[in-house]
Amino acid sequence: MSKIKIFALGGLNENGKNMYVVEVNRDIFIFDAGLKYADDKMLGVDYIIPSFEYLKKNIRRIKGIFITHGHDEHLGALTNIVKELPNIKIYATAFTLEIIKEDFLAEGLSLDNLILIKPHRKLEFGENAIFPVSLTHTVPDTVGYALYTSDGVIFYTGNFVFDMAVHGPYKTDIGKLAYIGKQGVLCLLSESLYADKKGFTSPNHRTRAVISETLNKNEGRILYNIYQAQLYRIQELFNEIKLTDRKVVIMGKRLETMILKAIDLKYLDFDRKKIASIHHVNDEKVVVIISDEMERPFSNLWRIARGYDKFVTINEEDTIVFASPILDGMESSATKLMDRLAKIGANVVTLPEKKYLSHHASSEDLMLMLDLMKPKYYFPVIGEYRHQVANADVAKAIGMRDENILLNLNGEVAYFENGKLIPKNMKVPIDDILIDGLSAGDVGELVLKDRELLSDNGIVIITATLDKVTKKLLSGPEVLTRGFIFVKENTELIRETAKISLDLIKEHTKSSQIDFAKIKNEVRDKVGKYLYKETECKPMILIVIEEV
Repeated sequence: MSKIKIFALGGLNENGKNMYVVEVNRDIFIFDAGLKYADDKMLGVDYIIPSFEYLKKNIRRIKGIFITHGHDEHLGALTNIVKELPNIKIYATAFTLEIIKEDFLAEGLSLDNLILIKPHRKLEFGENAIFPVSLTHTVPDTVGYALYTSDGVIFYTGNFVFDMAVHGPYKTDIGKLAYIGKQGVLCLLSESLYADKKGFTSPNHRTRAVISETLNKNEGRILYNIYQAQLYRIQELFNEIKLTDRKVVIMGKRLETMILKAIDLKYLDFDRKKIASIHHVNDEKVVVIISDEMERPFSNLWRIARGYDKFVTINEEDTIVFASPILDGMESSATKLMDRLAKIGANVVTLPEKKYLSHHASSEDLMLMLDLMKPKYYFPVIGEYRHQVANADVAKAIGMRDENILLNLNGEVAYFENGKLIPKNMKVPIDDILIDGLSAGDVGELVLKDRELLSDNGIVIITATLDKVTKKLLSGPEVLTRGFIFVKENTELIRETAKISLDLIKEHTKSSQIDFAKIKNEVRDKVGKYLYKETECKPMILIVIEEV
């Protein structure tokens, strides 16, 4: 009999950052290691990953990280983890592994710890075993993982839908799912993002009709914006382009490499000769595919719309297609972007969320998975808490009892002993790591508050120079501002700020023993109060006093 712990380091009560941990006695299995896109309030932050301190402390017990599919929400944290844990083993299917390899090579990381797995081939880990099962999602070679323990199977779905029309590397093996269910499933961890949507997701995830209409109705250039690595949507686009004389330009090295490799490996069916270089991006009848590379959605399209891209300038003849429904939390950014595009005069095509869905399991998909698995316990994962609750309601609708449904938050541990859930109120420490460019871990709440302060009220810098020997003022105080006031219209304010600073500096430099910290604090305090009185703004105030 086993002692089993199941918990999330990320992915619960949020969109993205998926990382789920299963401990079976001494063995630890990690499922997915994703990122989360930063929202508009996280100024300058590119993306967020789960803290992996738990992995560092328990590295000797970890059997590996098992990746379900090639989306950043499920693998985007890998490069950051491997930089600090270079020997940790990562298991993935062929196409997913190709994406990981490109990310690793771009970061100069070794590929020695990457292990290719194939669906429906069991991996033995002592008393436990991992069995990958093919599932349907927007990328090929997507799998869910069955972890076999002495107390039953723990099955993690990742993202999935049931779609009987797909084939090859996109097809779900329903027979294998039913076979696992008959062997006894202790706990099913199933995604929640579309749990509140009625019916099956299929066929509402297909966009062929709107793509065909857009290509035929618009003579000019088409900019096709997708979330990263959605090869199913790209294949739908390619199928319709084949019927026209249009060519394709792919923007972004990561996306281009991924698509070309997918064509070479037969995951995408398209003639490479119809893919033109970036120098053809301004041709009249070209289709430009745009995605975002480990950044917040629409960042590349925003840059183009603002006129900052060196290759593309949007004009009135262009049509911009938002080929994926807007993610929760990104509605504000999307609205502002569409407003900017409307001012330019471009034609904008969006996919209504109620009519066109992404490849996530709706309520009937979830019911079918539950019916196939027949789990003793059900653990809704992947999504905000409201999605988890909706997923729990789905389970209740087919007869699962409340006490067998786990509605947990990140860090909260579900503890099983001899196949039975034991209330323990156990928690593991969790945290976020904010990634800003190439830096990780040093962008915390204080930095974000400083950035927010700067964005709201600007900065005031006061500089002065003292004689090192006599301590007499040689120059200044000089007052510089950025993002606070228009200096030419506020000369009296600047003059009074300089006077307040001068009086305080002179007062505190009369003796030979000078407390520079005290000077800076008093200048900051009195100048801050004066500026707030005059402007009702609280700019960041920096004091620089040097001796020469």
